[in-house]
Amino acid sequence: MPNITITITDVEQKGLEYAAHTPADWASGVIKHRAKVAVDEIVDITVKHCLDNDIQVPSTREAIVDYAFDNDLVITAKQRQDIADKEGV
Repeated sequence: MPNITITITDVEQKGLEYAAHTPADWASGVIKHRAKVAVDEIVDITVKHCLDNDIQVPSTREAIVDYAFDNDLVITAKQRQDIADKEGV
């Protein structure tokens, strides 16, 4: 399982301690929520694609996300930015 490490200043730590019960739990919650939103978007894109093309929808969210990336239904944000940079967008 991937691990994300974030370095913050002492002042940022104090600010988070003021705003949240534990900064680590708050950060984890934010990241997990954004990941869930992204997975939901990928699932929507993939299910629509499969239904429109008479393809069996994979049986789990994990399999759907893998299918979407493996079949170029979605690409990473970095890849999208690289494409936009090349096109001068």
